[in-house]
Amino acid sequence: MKNNDLKYKIAIGQIPGLGSVNTKNLISYCGGVSEVFKADKKKLLKIPGIGKITAESIIKNKHLIEEAEKELEFTEKNNIKTRFYLDENYPFLLKQCSDAPVVFFEKGNINFNGRKAISVVGTRKATKYGKDICENLIKELAELGHNPVIVSGLAFGIDVCAHKAALKYGLDTVAVLGHGLNKIYPRQHERIASEITKKGAIISEFTTFSKFDRQNFLQRNRIIAGLSEATVVIESAEKGGALVTADIANSYNRDVFAVPGRLEDKYSEGTNKLIKTHKAFLLQSAKDVEYILNWEEKTEIRQQQLFTELSEDEKTIAKILSENGKQMIDFICKKSGFNSAKASAVLLEMEFKNIVRNLPGKIFELSGNVNIE
Repeated sequence: MKNNDLKYKIAIGQIPGLGSVNTKNLISYCGGVSEVFKADKKKLLKIPGIGKITAESIIKNKHLIEEAEKELEFTEKNNIKTRFYLDENYPFLLKQCSDAPVVFFEKGNINFNGRKAISVVGTRKATKYGKDICENLIKELAELGHNPVIVSGLAFGIDVCAHKAALKYGLDTVAVLGHGLNKIYPRQHERIASEITKKGAIISEFTTFSKFDRQNFLQRNRIIAGLSEATVVIESAEKGGALVTADIANSYNRDVFAVPGRLEDKYSEGTNKLIKTHKAFLLQSAKDVEYILNWEEKTEIRQQQLFTELSEDEKTIAKILSENGKQMIDFICKKSGFNSAKASAVLLEMEFKNIVRNLPGKIFELSGNVNIE
Protein backbone atom coordinates (compact mmCIF):
# COMPACT_ATOMS: atom_id res chain seq x y z
CA MET A 1 0.00 0.00 0.00
CA LYS A 2 2.85 2.36 0.87
CA ASN A 3 4.52 1.85 -2.51
CA ASN A 4 1.17 2.18 -4.26
CA ASP A 5 0.63 5.59 -2.61
CA LEU A 6 4.17 6.59 -3.51
CA LYS A 7 3.50 5.73 -7.14
CA TYR A 8 0.55 8.12 -7.21
CA LYS A 9 2.51 10.80 -5.36
CA ILE A 10 5.19 10.67 -8.04
CA ALA A 11 2.56 10.74 -10.79
CA ILE A 12 0.66 13.72 -9.41
CA GLY A 13 3.92 15.59 -9.07
CA GLN A 14 4.48 15.34 -12.82
CA ILE A 15 1.16 16.90 -13.90
CA PRO A 16 2.12 20.14 -15.71
CA GLY A 17 1.22 23.37 -13.93
CA LEU A 18 -0.59 21.76 -11.02
CA GLY A 19 1.39 23.26 -8.13
CA SER A 20 1.46 22.45 -4.43
CA VAL A 21 -1.70 24.35 -3.42
CA ASN A 22 -3.91 22.70 -6.05
CA THR A 23 -2.38 19.33 -5.21
CA LYS A 24 -3.37 19.76 -1.58
CA ASN A 25 -6.93 20.71 -2.59
CA LEU A 26 -7.21 17.78 -4.99
CA ILE A 27 -6.13 15.21 -2.42
CA SER A 28 -8.36 16.70 0.27
CA TYR A 29 -11.50 16.81 -1.90
CA CYS A 30 -10.91 13.48 -3.66
CA GLY A 31 -10.09 11.62 -0.44
CA GLY A 32 -6.57 10.47 -1.29
CA VAL A 33 -3.81 10.85 -3.83
CA SER A 34 -4.82 7.75 -5.80
CA GLU A 35 -8.44 8.95 -5.96
CA VAL A 36 -7.37 12.05 -7.89
CA PHE A 37 -6.68 9.90 -10.95
CA LYS A 38 -10.07 8.18 -10.64
CA ALA A 39 -12.06 11.43 -10.56
CA ASP A 40 -13.98 12.50 -13.66
CA LYS A 41 -13.94 15.99 -15.11
CA LYS A 42 -17.23 16.97 -13.46
CA LYS A 43 -15.89 16.17 -9.99
CA LEU A 44 -12.57 17.86 -10.64
CA LEU A 45 -14.25 21.11 -11.71
CA LYS A 46 -15.97 21.37 -8.32
CA ILE A 47 -12.62 21.58 -6.53
CA PRO A 48 -11.35 25.09 -5.64
CA GLY A 49 -8.54 26.21 -7.91
CA ILE A 50 -9.17 23.51 -10.52
CA GLY A 51 -10.35 25.01 -13.80
CA LYS A 52 -11.13 23.41 -17.13
CA ILE A 53 -7.53 23.38 -18.37
CA THR A 54 -6.18 21.83 -15.16
CA ALA A 55 -8.97 19.24 -15.04
CA GLU A 56 -8.28 18.21 -18.62
CA SER A 57 -4.56 18.07 -17.87
CA ILE A 58 -5.18 15.63 -15.00
CA ILE A 59 -7.39 13.39 -17.12
CA LYS A 60 -5.05 13.44 -20.14
CA ASN A 61 -1.99 12.67 -18.03
CA LYS A 62 -3.15 9.42 -16.44
CA HIS A 63 -0.38 7.73 -18.43
CA LEU A 64 1.95 9.30 -15.86
CA ILE A 65 0.99 6.48 -13.49
CA GLU A 66 2.82 3.98 -15.71
CA GLU A 67 5.87 6.23 -15.84
CA ALA A 68 5.65 6.68 -12.07
CA GLU A 69 5.75 2.89 -11.61
CA LYS A 70 9.00 2.75 -13.56
CA GLU A 71 10.36 5.75 -11.65
CA LEU A 72 9.50 4.08 -8.35
CA GLU A 73 11.35 0.96 -9.47
CA PHE A 74 14.38 3.12 -10.28
CA THR A 75 14.30 4.92 -6.93
CA GLU A 76 14.05 1.66 -4.98
CA LYS A 77 16.87 0.07 -6.94
CA ASN A 78 19.14 3.09 -6.37
CA ASN A 79 18.23 3.85 -2.76
CA ILE A 80 16.58 7.17 -3.64
CA LYS A 81 14.01 8.75 -1.34
CA THR A 82 10.88 10.51 -2.56
CA ARG A 83 9.83 13.69 -0.74
CA PHE A 84 6.17 14.61 -1.18
CA TYR A 85 4.79 18.07 -0.35
CA LEU A 86 2.27 16.83 2.22
CA ASP A 87 4.63 14.43 4.00
CA GLU A 88 6.20 15.42 7.32
CA ASN A 89 9.72 14.78 6.01
CA TYR A 90 9.32 17.51 3.38
CA PRO A 91 11.69 20.46 4.13
CA PHE A 92 9.85 23.05 6.20
CA LEU A 93 11.51 26.10 4.61
CA LEU A 94 10.79 24.85 1.09
CA LYS A 95 7.18 24.10 1.97
CA GLN A 96 6.70 27.80 2.80
CA CYS A 97 7.34 28.71 -0.86
CA SER A 98 4.24 29.10 -3.02
CA ASP A 99 5.88 27.35 -5.98
CA ALA A 100 7.54 24.52 -4.04
CA PRO A 101 7.80 21.29 -6.04
CA VAL A 102 5.03 18.80 -5.30
CA VAL A 103 7.57 16.01 -5.22
CA PHE A 104 11.35 15.71 -5.41
CA PHE A 105 13.87 12.90 -5.25
CA GLU A 106 16.84 12.63 -2.91
CA LYS A 107 19.91 10.42 -3.00
CA GLY A 108 21.87 10.59 0.21
CA ASN A 109 20.80 11.37 3.73
CA ILE A 110 19.94 14.87 4.86
CA ASN A 111 17.47 16.26 7.39
CA PHE A 112 16.74 19.91 6.69
CA ASN A 113 14.18 20.46 9.42
CA GLY A 114 15.75 22.01 12.48
CA ARG A 115 18.96 22.77 10.56
CA LYS A 116 20.46 26.06 9.45
CA ALA A 117 20.98 26.21 5.69
CA ILE A 118 22.75 28.65 3.37
CA SER A 119 22.75 28.68 -0.42
CA VAL A 120 26.01 29.64 -2.09
CA VAL A 121 25.82 30.46 -5.80
CA GLY A 122 27.73 32.31 -8.48
CA THR A 123 29.10 32.32 -11.98
CA ARG A 124 30.30 29.20 -13.77
CA LYS A 125 33.37 31.21 -14.82
CA ALA A 126 34.61 31.92 -11.33
CA THR A 127 37.87 33.82 -10.91
CA LYS A 128 40.58 32.97 -8.38
CA TYR A 129 39.22 35.81 -6.25
CA GLY A 130 35.74 34.26 -6.26
CA LYS A 131 36.98 30.76 -5.50
CA ASP A 132 39.15 32.01 -2.64
CA ILE A 133 36.26 34.00 -1.16
CA CYS A 134 33.95 30.99 -1.48
CA GLU A 135 36.31 28.61 0.31
CA ASN A 136 37.16 31.12 3.04
CA LEU A 137 33.50 31.90 3.64
CA ILE A 138 32.58 28.24 4.11
CA LYS A 139 35.64 27.66 6.27
CA GLU A 140 34.54 30.55 8.50
CA LEU A 141 30.96 29.25 8.61
CA ALA A 142 32.29 25.90 9.81
CA GLU A 143 34.48 27.56 12.43
CA LEU A 144 31.55 29.54 13.85
CA GLY A 145 30.05 26.23 14.98
CA HIS A 146 26.50 26.60 13.66
CA ASN A 147 26.89 23.61 11.33
CA PRO A 148 24.82 24.95 8.42
CA VAL A 149 23.93 22.88 5.37
CA ILE A 150 25.54 24.36 2.24
CA VAL A 151 23.19 24.29 -0.75
CA SER A 152 24.22 24.84 -4.36
CA GLY A 153 23.71 23.52 -7.90
CA LEU A 154 26.78 21.38 -8.76
CA ALA A 155 27.60 23.58 -11.75
CA PHE A 156 31.10 24.63 -12.75
CA GLY A 157 32.61 27.58 -10.92
CA ILE A 158 31.26 28.79 -7.60
CA ASP A 159 28.74 25.93 -7.19
CA VAL A 160 31.23 23.10 -7.20
CA CYS A 161 33.69 25.20 -5.19
CA ALA A 162 31.02 25.56 -2.47
CA HIS A 163 30.34 21.81 -2.40
CA LYS A 164 34.03 20.93 -2.22
CA ALA A 165 34.68 23.46 0.55
CA ALA A 166 31.72 22.14 2.57
CA LEU A 167 33.09 18.60 2.35
CA LYS A 168 36.60 19.81 3.16
CA TYR A 169 35.51 21.62 6.31
CA GLY A 170 33.04 19.04 7.58
CA LEU A 171 29.70 20.62 6.63
CA ASP A 172 26.78 18.80 5.06
CA THR A 173 26.07 19.89 1.51
CA VAL A 174 23.17 19.49 -0.91
CA ALA A 175 23.34 19.71 -4.69
CA VAL A 176 20.12 20.60 -6.50
CA LEU A 177 20.14 19.23 -10.05
CA GLY A 178 18.30 20.31 -13.17
CA HIS A 179 17.73 16.78 -14.45
CA GLY A 180 16.85 13.29 -13.22
CA LEU A 181 19.08 11.44 -10.77
CA ASN A 182 19.99 8.84 -13.40
CA LYS A 183 22.76 11.12 -14.63
CA ILE A 184 25.14 13.80 -13.40
CA TYR A 185 25.75 16.97 -15.38
CA PRO A 186 28.40 18.03 -15.96
CA ARG A 187 29.95 14.55 -16.15
CA GLN A 188 33.18 15.89 -14.68
CA HIS A 189 31.34 16.23 -11.36
CA GLU A 190 30.29 12.58 -11.02
CA ARG A 191 32.95 11.92 -8.39
CA ILE A 192 32.08 14.95 -6.25
CA ALA A 193 28.38 14.04 -6.57
CA SER A 194 29.17 10.60 -5.16
CA GLU A 195 31.01 12.20 -2.24
CA ILE A 196 28.11 14.55 -1.60
CA THR A 197 25.69 11.62 -1.18
CA LYS A 198 27.85 10.40 1.72
CA LYS A 199 27.83 13.77 3.49
CA GLY A 200 24.57 15.31 2.35
CA ALA A 201 22.44 14.65 -0.71
CA ILE A 202 21.82 15.31 -4.37
CA ILE A 203 18.20 16.17 -5.10
CA SER A 204 15.99 16.88 -8.10
CA GLU A 205 12.34 17.42 -8.91
CA PHE A 206 12.89 15.87 -12.34
CA THR A 207 12.27 12.22 -13.13
CA THR A 208 14.49 10.00 -15.26
CA PHE A 209 11.89 10.50 -18.02
CA SER A 210 12.30 14.29 -18.03
CA LYS A 211 13.83 15.78 -21.15
CA PHE A 212 17.22 17.41 -20.69
CA ASP A 213 16.35 21.09 -20.99
CA ARG A 214 18.54 24.07 -20.08
CA GLN A 215 15.42 25.82 -18.78
CA ASN A 216 15.30 23.19 -16.03
CA PHE A 217 18.49 24.62 -14.56
CA LEU A 218 16.80 27.98 -14.07
CA GLN A 219 13.73 26.23 -12.67
CA ARG A 220 15.78 24.38 -10.06
CA ASN A 221 17.11 27.73 -8.76
CA ARG A 222 13.88 28.25 -6.82
CA ILE A 223 14.62 25.07 -4.86
CA ILE A 224 18.14 26.27 -4.08
CA ALA A 225 16.69 29.51 -2.72
CA GLY A 226 13.73 27.84 -1.02
CA LEU A 227 15.74 25.32 0.96
CA SER A 228 17.80 28.02 2.64
CA GLU A 229 17.51 30.79 5.19
CA ALA A 230 19.67 33.00 2.99
CA THR A 231 21.42 33.02 -0.36
CA VAL A 232 25.01 34.18 -0.88
CA VAL A 233 26.08 35.34 -4.35
CA ILE A 234 29.86 35.17 -4.66
CA GLU A 235 30.43 36.34 -8.25
CA SER A 236 28.14 37.14 -11.16
CA ALA A 237 28.22 39.08 -14.40
CA GLU A 238 25.50 41.64 -15.05
CA LYS A 239 23.18 38.79 -16.05
CA GLY A 240 23.30 35.21 -14.85
CA GLY A 241 21.57 32.32 -13.12
CA ALA A 242 22.94 33.35 -9.72
CA LEU A 243 21.07 36.64 -9.98
CA VAL A 244 17.89 34.71 -10.79
CA THR A 245 18.38 32.73 -7.59
CA ALA A 246 18.91 35.98 -5.67
CA ASP A 247 15.69 37.45 -7.09
CA ILE A 248 13.78 34.32 -6.13
CA ALA A 249 15.22 34.40 -2.60
CA ASN A 250 14.12 38.03 -2.26
CA SER A 251 10.63 37.09 -3.45
CA TYR A 252 10.51 34.49 -0.66
CA ASN A 253 11.51 37.19 1.86
CA ARG A 254 14.79 35.38 2.48
CA ASP A 255 17.98 37.34 3.08
CA VAL A 256 20.47 37.72 0.24
CA PHE A 257 24.18 38.49 0.57
CA ALA A 258 26.58 39.54 -2.16
CA VAL A 259 30.37 39.74 -2.28
CA PRO A 260 31.61 43.09 -3.64
CA GLY A 261 34.35 43.32 -6.23
CA ARG A 262 36.33 45.87 -8.21
CA LEU A 263 34.31 48.11 -10.50
CA GLU A 264 36.16 46.96 -13.61
CA ASP A 265 35.72 43.21 -12.91
CA LYS A 266 33.11 41.63 -15.19
CA TYR A 267 32.11 38.96 -12.67
CA SER A 268 31.54 41.49 -9.93
CA GLU A 269 29.06 43.57 -11.95
CA GLY A 270 26.09 41.50 -10.80
CA THR A 271 27.05 41.36 -7.12
CA ASN A 272 27.91 45.06 -6.99
CA LYS A 273 24.54 45.88 -8.53
CA LEU A 274 22.71 43.73 -5.97
CA ILE A 275 24.38 45.71 -3.19
CA LYS A 276 23.87 49.08 -4.94
CA THR A 277 20.13 48.46 -5.44
CA HIS A 278 19.70 47.23 -1.85
CA LYS A 279 18.76 43.73 -2.98
CA ALA A 280 21.57 42.17 -0.97
CA PHE A 281 23.63 42.76 2.14
CA LEU A 282 27.31 43.46 1.52
CA LEU A 283 29.24 40.37 2.61
CA GLN A 284 32.77 40.61 3.97
CA SER A 285 32.92 37.52 6.17
CA ALA A 286 30.80 34.75 7.65
CA LYS A 287 30.30 36.98 10.69
CA ASP A 288 27.99 39.12 8.53
CA VAL A 289 25.76 36.09 7.89
CA GLU A 290 25.81 35.19 11.57
CA TYR A 291 24.85 38.75 12.57
CA ILE A 292 22.06 39.33 10.03
CA LEU A 293 20.49 35.92 10.67
CA ASN A 294 20.85 36.30 14.47
CA TRP A 295 22.95 33.17 14.73
CA GLU A 296 25.36 34.78 17.14
CA GLU A 297 22.91 34.50 20.02
CA LYS A 298 23.49 31.49 22.22
CA THR A 299 20.89 28.81 21.58
CA GLU A 300 20.23 28.38 25.28
CA ILE A 301 19.53 32.10 25.70
CA ARG A 302 17.16 32.12 22.72
CA GLN A 303 15.28 29.13 24.07
CA GLN A 304 14.99 30.68 27.53
CA GLN A 305 13.77 33.97 26.09
CA LEU A 306 11.23 32.19 23.93
CA PHE A 307 9.95 30.14 26.81
CA THR A 308 9.38 33.18 29.03
CA GLU A 309 7.37 34.84 26.23
CA LEU A 310 4.88 31.96 26.05
CA SER A 311 1.56 32.06 27.88
CA GLU A 312 1.02 29.52 30.64
CA ASP A 313 -1.20 27.41 28.35
CA GLU A 314 1.44 27.52 25.59
CA LYS A 315 4.15 26.52 28.08
CA THR A 316 2.04 23.52 29.11
CA ILE A 317 1.71 22.27 25.54
CA ALA A 318 5.35 23.08 24.72
CA LYS A 319 6.46 20.91 27.64
CA ILE A 320 4.26 18.04 26.51
CA LEU A 321 5.66 18.10 22.97
CA SER A 322 9.20 18.56 24.25
CA GLU A 323 8.94 15.51 26.51
CA ASN A 324 6.90 13.26 24.21
CA GLY A 325 7.77 14.34 20.68
CA LYS A 326 5.10 14.85 18.01
CA GLN A 327 1.63 13.90 19.21
CA MET A 328 -2.00 13.86 18.15
CA ILE A 329 -4.29 16.46 19.65
CA ASP A 330 -6.11 13.81 21.72
CA PHE A 331 -2.86 12.99 23.52
CA ILE A 332 -2.20 16.71 24.12
CA CYS A 333 -5.70 17.14 25.57
CA LYS A 334 -5.24 14.17 27.88
CA LYS A 335 -1.87 15.34 29.19
CA SER A 336 -2.80 19.02 29.52
CA GLY A 337 -6.33 18.63 30.82
CA PHE A 338 -7.55 21.01 28.10
CA ASN A 339 -10.72 20.27 26.16
CA SER A 340 -10.42 19.95 22.39
CA ALA A 341 -11.57 23.50 21.64
CA LYS A 342 -9.06 25.07 24.04
CA ALA A 343 -6.18 22.89 22.90
CA SER A 344 -6.95 23.70 19.25
CA ALA A 345 -7.02 27.44 19.97
CA VAL A 346 -3.72 27.37 21.87
CA LEU A 347 -2.06 25.23 19.18
CA LEU A 348 -3.28 27.58 16.46
CA GLU A 349 -1.72 30.55 18.25
CA MET A 350 1.52 28.59 18.68
CA GLU A 351 1.45 27.73 14.98
CA PHE A 352 1.15 31.42 14.10
CA LYS A 353 4.21 32.08 16.27
CA ASN A 354 6.09 29.29 14.44
CA ILE A 355 6.47 27.40 17.72
CA VAL A 356 4.67 24.26 16.55
CA ARG A 357 3.97 22.63 13.20
CA ASN A 358 0.65 21.08 12.23
CA LEU A 359 1.40 17.80 10.46
CA PRO A 360 -1.03 15.63 8.44
CA GLY A 361 -3.45 13.67 10.64
CA LYS A 362 -3.82 16.45 13.24
CA ILE A 363 -0.39 15.69 14.65
CA PHE A 364 1.66 18.48 16.19
CA GLU A 365 5.36 18.87 16.89
CA LEU A 366 7.65 21.64 18.09
CA SER A 367 9.11 23.68 15.26
CA GLY A 368 12.60 22.84 14.14
CA ASN A 369 13.56 26.33 15.34
CA VAL A 370 12.54 25.49 18.91
CA ASN A 371 14.13 23.00 21.24
CA ILE A 372 12.90 23.53 24.79
CA GLU A 373 14.79 21.54 27.37
